[in-house]
Amino acid sequence: MSKICQITGKKAMVGNNVSHSKRRTKRRFNVNLFTKKFYWVEQDCWISLRISAAGLRTINKMGLDAALKQAASKGYLNA
Repeated sequence: MSKICQITGKKAMVGNNVSHSKRRTKRRFNVNLFTKKFYWVEQDCWISLRISAAGLRTINKMGLDAALKQAASKGYLNA
């Protein structure tokens, strides 16, 4: 499974490690992802999502149903 948040669509970014001598080597900035189960009241079932910390804050702010609808309309949700 790829490192993409199912609510916000955030994915890993690429950047540089910069040493003291300003030598640059490639590195990845990964997303703060974790798997969490939510109870979806409208469907009366448990769902498991792979979300970032920002996605969890979005669910807390908007509610699970509204966040899932928004993610599905933007194409982030693959289910």
